[in-house]
Amino acid sequence: MSIFKDRKGEIIESYKTHPGDTGSPEVQVALLSERIEYLTEHFKTHRKDHHSRRGLLMMVGTRRRLLDYLKRTDADRYKVLIKRLGIRK
Repeated sequence: MSIFKDRKGEIIESYKTHPGDTGSPEVQVALLSERIEYLTEHFKTHRKDHHSRRGLLMMVGTRRRLLDYLKRTDADRYKVLIKRLGIRK
């Protein structure tokens, strides 16, 4: 299942860095985090759904690479983002 249009719009509106922004690392990481949370809940009831699990692992890797890029280029934005999303210690 994909994120509903209105929820996706809310996330983009919340994490955008400038008007019309849909592709900044912050927005991409926030959208991936939403999908990862949904799939995590999905696996609590569908334990044997290995095809979706592979997709989840790919999303986690993509999010990790985006976070590494953001940390490398602008550490302050990285710290603010991980604090807002609550994905790291």
